[in-house]
Formats: sequence, C-alpha cells, structure tokens
Amino acid sequence: MELKTILEALYQNRSQAHLANDPLSFCHRYQDPLDQEVAGLVASSFAYGNVKIIKKNLAVIFEAMGPSPRRFVERFAPKQGSRVFAGFKHRFNDTRDLCALLLACRIMIEEAGSVQKWLLRFYNPADQDLTGTLSGFSEAVKNLDLSPVFGPGGVPADSYFPFFFPSPASGSACKRLCMYLRWMVRPADGIDLGIWHGISPAQLVIPVDAHIQRICRFLGFTTRKQADWRMACEITRVLRELDPADPVKYDFAICHLGISEGCDGKDRLKCAACPIGDICSAGPT
Repeated sequence: MELKTILEALYQNRSQAHLANDPLSFCHRYQDPLDQEVAGLVASSFAYGNVKIIKKNLAVIFEAMGPSPRRFVERFAPKQGSRVFAGFKHRFNDTRDLCALLLACRIMIEEAGSVQKWLLRFYNPADQDLTGTLSGFSEAVKNLDLSPVFGPGGVPADSYFPFFFPSPASGSACKRLCMYLRWMVRPADGIDLGIWHGISPAQLVIPVDAHIQRICRFLGFTTRKQADWRMACEITRVLRELDPADPVKYDFAICHLGISEGCDGKDRLKCAACPIGDICSAGPT
C-alpha cells in the first residue's frame, strides 16, 4: 500500500483519547487564542520526560494561573510567582526556571503584543524552514533582562532556564519549540490549533522525540542515529515530499503510536496489529 495512503489513514484515526494523553490538551482548555499561545509556550516547555509526570506538573501550573493564562502572565510579578510556585520541580527545572519563563513571556507580550508577534521579528517567509527563526528567537529570549528572577548577574550556571530555548545553531533538535510551533501554526484540525496565521505550515520542522526518532527510523525516513536538528530536517524532507504544504501533518499520529499505543518495535503482537506494520521495518515479516 502507498506510504501516503497509510499515513493518511493513521492521521484520520487520531482520537481525543490521544489528545487527552498529550500536553497539547492543556491549550484546549481555553477558547481565546491569546490564552492558548501562552498556555502552549508553557506546556511545550515542560513537555519532556514521562507523560504522566508532565501532565501532573502542568496541572499544578495551570491551576495556579487561573482561567486566563494571558492575564496571569500580563500581571506576573516574579517575587509573588516564587511564592505561588514554591517547591515546583519538573526533573531539572525548578521554581526559578518557571518564573523566568513566565517573565520572558510577559516581556514578549509587553514589547510586541503577543508571543507570535515577538517571534515574527525573526521570521523570514522566504526561508525553506524555520531554522533561522528558531535560532534568532531562542538567542533573543536568552538575552532578555531576567534580573527580577535571577538577580543582576544574569542566568546562573546552575539554572536550566536556557534548556527551554535550544537553538538549531547548536545542533539541537529543538523538539519542544518545534512542537509549540506545530500546535500554533498547523491548520486547526481538532488537535492542532491553527491560531498563528503569519507563518506558513510548509516551513515547520518535525519535533523529534524518542518516539519519532525510533518510528521514523523504522519507516526509513532517516538513517541518522542522533536526535539532532539534522535528523529533524531529514525526516521533514521526506514528509514534505508527501505533503509540501503541511509536512508535519502526520507528527501527532506517528508520535502517539509510541506515547499512547506503546509501540517499541519489540512486541510482535502489537506489531501485527499496528496500522503502519506493512511499511515498518520492525513490523511482522
């Protein structure tokens, strides 16, 4: 069966159960796009590690933020935030990192009116993809004045705030930022939100997590072993051949073969029932 036909069927079989098992679900709690873009930046920033722990920690954050993440961020005061989020920990990110993220978000909104408009400063519609956009955006965020959180000495060496904003220039796959952009930019389809209209979906790069890395290797989309920016671009080039206007369309569906369906390429019973088993090198022979 043709590759695109199989992936289209996989895309159509995405479910609300998959969405409920994804950090993106927190964005769907809100109707206002300005709340959704703030919720998306926060949710994607902490979208690493075990999904149950991700959802648990995000629930703590969003409960404290109340009914409007945008309004919370606009009024955010780091001293108050350090009390509200005292003791917060998500793997190696802590209260300071969370407060710095919220302060950075507040500054972007103050300077440009929205996170999107601030990011668009680094966007070139003529670029094939968002390599330059992400590089410029990440470096600019890390150069913001975050002294109300960290003090006058800048971001200390023991802070993992920079982890929120990796750059393609360093070779990082930038998984969480690519995921955030997918949520915001891809056309609204019941999963992604499609609330940012100033960036072309054709320029998106696939977010490479452990599931995408593994499954796309099984599918022959990449031969690279390291989950870096080169792998992300290599996989995206294959998907762009299938859908030039929307190359990361299949990301959510492929990823949830691992997140929600438990694909690891080792369970032969799961492989036998897998919807991509006929084209997967780990599938039944």
